Amino acid sequence: MNVLAFDTCLSAVSVAVRWRDANGDWSVREAYEARSAGHAERLMPMLATVMEEAGLAFSDIARIAVTVGPGSFTGVRIGVAAARALVLATGAEAVGATSLAVMAHRARLLLGAALGGRLLAVAVDARRGMVYLEVAGGPEGAPAGPRLLSPTQAAACIGPGPAVVVGSGAGPVAAAVAEAGGQAEALLADLQPHAGALARMAQDLVPARPLEPLYLRQPDVRPQDDKTLPRAQP
Repeated sequence: MNVLAFDTCLSAVSVAVRWRDANGDWSVREAYEARSAGHAERLMPMLATVMEEAGLAFSDIARIAVTVGPGSFTGVRIGVAAARALVLATGAEAVGATSLAVMAHRARLLLGAALGGRLLAVAVDARRGMVYLEVAGGPEGAPAGPRLLSPTQAAACIGPGPAVVVGSGAGPVAAAVAEAGGQAEALLADLQPHAGALARMAQDLVPARPLEPLYLRQPDVRPQDDKTLPRAQP
């Protein structure tokens, strides 16, 4: 199954295409750019580049994979909208994964044996003293999927450990675990979702109908109630 994957949720844009070559072996082409803005401007050129490098047409793609959040409101919306458009144009099926699940997959690849069987949690700085948290393979009964929590609440979800916490919010969460008497090590503070990891996950994901963004908080920009004009009376 040929897969085209991309992410625009946080502070990077990444794209990857994964396909079987003539020998039946998996091949991957990918591109990654760290950036705090300009996701929409870079996404389509990066997609075109990796597809050209792979020697594939968009009609060759069977599955479109995208991160659906959490992340910046604009970044999440860009990725999901692009995936929907490509699905309509190509007839491929769509699959989505949380940005934190993709980060967990990437962290396992990077840490390897250093993880040492410890619990893995992803914590991303959500500002205002909060983090987005997802525990990968948490204890039975633990909440599944990402949540918006304070570091103290996140520590309670992780439990006593031993654990490894990765992502931009790892430091405060690991400190909160320690304050509660547990063991947690903060690593990979610069970790971002990576489309290469998502492309490898995509085959096992359930197709999404329809593909929906995941927002854990309301957007920061809202209409100003005191700036609206009164409606004209008939």
